[in-house]
Amino acid sequence: MTTEKQDLQAGAETGGRHPWRRFVALGDSYTEGVGDPEPRSLGGLRGWADRVAEELSAGQPGFAYANLAVRGMLLRQILDRQLAPALALKPDLIAMSGGGNDIIFRRGDPDKLARHMDQAVENLAATGATVLLYAGPDWGGTPVFSQIRGRVAIYNEHLHKIALRHHAIMVDLWCLPELQDIRMWDPDRLHLSPLGHHAVAVATLNALAVPHALEPLEPRPVPAHGWTQARAEDLVWARQYFFPWMLHRILPHGSDESLAAKRPKPGPVHGLNRPDEVA
Repeated sequence: MTTEKQDLQAGAETGGRHPWRRFVALGDSYTEGVGDPEPRSLGGLRGWADRVAEELSAGQPGFAYANLAVRGMLLRQILDRQLAPALALKPDLIAMSGGGNDIIFRRGDPDKLARHMDQAVENLAATGATVLLYAGPDWGGTPVFSQIRGRVAIYNEHLHKIALRHHAIMVDLWCLPELQDIRMWDPDRLHLSPLGHHAVAVATLNALAVPHALEPLEPRPVPAHGWTQARAEDLVWARQYFFPWMLHRILPHGSDESLAAKRPKPGPVHGLNRPDEVA
């Protein structure tokens, strides 16, 4: 446990409020909230970052939240397009996640990705903000994605080192047992379901040592399937989700420049319209 986290834990135990006033999240579809549809949320998505912000805003007048994440972005795109805008917002709490799309779709080198992430986290931490990092989940039991398990594990180890080096707080999804339940995942098996986003929000708040109202969910075990049924389900999934997704990532297509962050300006967590800008 880092010194910063120990201080936060002590504050929580004495009933003190958390110290953060402005939370900014960076990343891709995982942070944007894909897989957790909610018409009342900006962009029609809720996600773990929104859920964390909802809890952090309780009893904190003036708390503001921005989410700069955009689905499909590679780590280099996240850093090029989100890092400077995030720093300009002057957050005191930053969630940084990225690299998953590189590893899944581009056979990204985890060592090279880690070097880019290390520099980015150094820049974020230099502002004095608390930085959250996320180690990727264990996809060992998922067809196709089990082949990238080793690269994910190497990248995760780098992230742990980066967190130690820059006094960031690590949320380790690889060690989150809830994510082994199939109901934590969207049918595409790429994104978290609402239940999964809830679990990540709980893990994030726990890592921050912030008291919260979210109850850990304990889903019942999924009934065991026979081998034949399991393979048939895998083929259906690959045809409906994996192959179309891979074609979208590989074949030439229009630029994703038109995709915009759902919450580019820091503002109140709740509300149907765009958040009011907070100076």
